[in-house]
Amino acid sequence: MEPIILASGSLRRQEYFKLLGLPFTIMPSMLDEVPKPGQAPKDYTADMAVRKINKIIDQLRGRIPRWICGADTVISVDGEIFGKPKDRNEAKTMMDKLRGREHQVSTSMALFNGKGQTIDCRSVQSSVTFAPLSDDEIEWYLNTGEWQGVAGSYKIQGLGSCFVSSIKGSYSAIVGLPMREFYCMLIENGYRYGA
Repeated sequence: MEPIILASGSLRRQEYFKLLGLPFTIMPSMLDEVPKPGQAPKDYTADMAVRKINKIIDQLRGRIPRWICGADTVISVDGEIFGKPKDRNEAKTMMDKLRGREHQVSTSMALFNGKGQTIDCRSVQSSVTFAPLSDDEIEWYLNTGEWQGVAGSYKIQGLGSCFVSSIKGSYSAIVGLPMREFYCMLIENGYRYGA
């Protein structure tokens, strides 16, 4: 199979690439991840996924690879986008807003095909409902440190799952890469999976 550049440092996405048996190299693209005022979560993640690819293309200075994948995930409540918390206080604010409520998880993935120099970008929307949480439960979770470096300040595949009462949509998209949609995107763009 042809190697893919993964324009992300996400361990979850790397795990999914390994699960699919994809040969890949990691080239995280360091970008300013601040949404534009009023930008919808889906538009923001799609923009970020494509920007990550373009950043890698710029870094390669004319050496066009066959495949690059960029992806981005955010959580939102009432249209307010929650990225990765800067510190514990911001993580606490996010957890306070999530408790006892449904929130949306937007994940976009973009695939660059160097042969035709095209970018295919697709988005998946899912919903997660948190149980009502006590202040002590939030403090316990914050003390674990699991909130660091993750969108919305929790990991659904980790201890954050203790707070999830229901999900609608794609579990793998909530984790960071919608597997079914990603697999279809590879095939439909001419990636020779298994070859």
